[in-house]
Amino acid sequence: MTHLDWQTPYWPQGVSRTVKDYKFPLFHLLDRSAQKYPDNVFTLFAGATKTYAQVKDTADRVANFLANQGIKKGDKVAIFLPNLPHFPEILFGILKAGATAVNCNPTYTAPELNHQLNDSESKIVFCMDHPEFYKNTVTAVKGTGVETVVVCNIKSYLPRLKGFIGGILGKIPGADRIEPGHLRFDDVVANALPVPPEVSIDPENDTAIMLYTGGTTGLPKGAELVHTNFTYNVLASLEWCRLVQEPGGQPETLREGDAHCILGVLPWYHSFGLTGAMLVACTLGARIVCIPDPRAGNPPFTEVLQSVQKYKTTFMSAVPTIFVAFANHPHLKKYDLSSFMGCISGGAPLPPDVCREFEDKTGAIIFEAYGLTETAPALTANPTFTETRKIGSIGFPLPETDVKILNINDPTQEMPRGEDGELAGCGPQVMKGYWKRPDANETSFVEIDGCRYFLTGDIGHIDEDGYVVITDRKKDMILVGGFNVYPRDVEDILFTHPKVELVAVIGIPHEKSGEQVKAFLKLKEGETATQEEIMAFCREHMAGYKRPRQIEFRDEIPMSNVGKILRRVLRDEELNN
Repeated sequence: MTHLDWQTPYWPQGVSRTVKDYKFPLFHLLDRSAQKYPDNVFTLFAGATKTYAQVKDTADRVANFLANQGIKKGDKVAIFLPNLPHFPEILFGILKAGATAVNCNPTYTAPELNHQLNDSESKIVFCMDHPEFYKNTVTAVKGTGVETVVVCNIKSYLPRLKGFIGGILGKIPGADRIEPGHLRFDDVVANALPVPPEVSIDPENDTAIMLYTGGTTGLPKGAELVHTNFTYNVLASLEWCRLVQEPGGQPETLREGDAHCILGVLPWYHSFGLTGAMLVACTLGARIVCIPDPRAGNPPFTEVLQSVQKYKTTFMSAVPTIFVAFANHPHLKKYDLSSFMGCISGGAPLPPDVCREFEDKTGAIIFEAYGLTETAPALTANPTFTETRKIGSIGFPLPETDVKILNINDPTQEMPRGEDGELAGCGPQVMKGYWKRPDANETSFVEIDGCRYFLTGDIGHIDEDGYVVITDRKKDMILVGGFNVYPRDVEDILFTHPKVELVAVIGIPHEKSGEQVKAFLKLKEGETATQEEIMAFCREHMAGYKRPRQIEFRDEIPMSNVGKILRRVLRDEELNN
């Protein structure tokens, strides 16, 4: 099979098998929209706006500042920020200077950030003027090669009156004091010229952004992603997406200009939020709502619902736990979410019941995509048509992308259709490799028919209709008395219980069977249940070897900052008990 002839009768109507004209520097997305739509709003934050022309002007000034600081092509510059309007300005400014942006999780502790700054060899870091974030930055830069810290305050990005009142009342977050020698972002921008340096970019080989993997096995690794990994991915995703955008209309690609408002609910330091929200908005010349903290409000997620209603957001990229939070919000009916046209789910498998419940309550369609940090992120996606979308699958490879199902023990051997194996992907979105980790690169790629495939670590198969189905993570598979138990199988069934809001399943050691299944459940608000009640449900709905032998109720289930349920945390807790 070539990259262009994925065999299925359900390939989405109108979607090309190829993606044209994506080999250009990533910052051209901003320059193009600023030229075509200079007065269109790009970022929306707390009622304040920045146009494309304004964002480009600031990005050009950031690039000018970096060049004056001695930053050269290939140098690393770190961004340690939540979803603030500064983020796209800084990101594109770094790229315009020819440097590599190192996106850092803003909730990292000082030791975690220190490792990332050291490992990436970052020379400058942009951080938030915030009591916790700035304090962590000050500690983290010690012993690293960071020469300059730039502190970003939100006051100048708020509506004038709100910023004035907030400053008087002390409600705008800020550090107690700024260390001598550290620079303020507003001063940096004011003192620089909107003239980026002349830098030659090779978009297919020059690293644009370094994203660190979650570190589920050992310390996080830096994935080197080149410019075309992102430009291809965003253009392929927009080619793929066909939505009805007006009552009675036909499905079509997302319109450019001021037609859409994207909800920036996923963090932009992560590839899904970066590509699926910020870069999509930038490419379309659309608005994006900056959501620094999705859980804000009482109860949590209330401010997100308010933003959807206020700004009439049309599109959202999210992980399953966010769809769960929407669907189970106690005040959901108070908010008008009818502006939503479509949503992408990714980052973790989407339980079918969660998909149906969200769609029933909002009227939006969810189509599930699949990818990884190392693939910028999308590899596959479900058709965006209800007739050909297959809930529970991850659809087909994107145009010019190929996936194979390989033997777990011998990745040079392809599995027959319908049989499980490790999913491997090949395409323009696959990363250059891991930064300074030749050992990891050697074990993460395999060459087949002259093409370089990335081994995802996910188990799945291709069904009879050509849809790719993820069964589970290779490392999460549970071996019960010789039978393979995939946590997702058990979780999907438990999600159908009317009292269950969230569930995570792991394997725990057992003398006789090797491992047994344990389930952690968070119940919906106001619900109560007993272990025996859940056990009886499992006896009715799943095979004996799959049934959880232990049930534990939790008020919260550990999740990453991008909303992935952290089974490894639960496993570690079990092993340490």
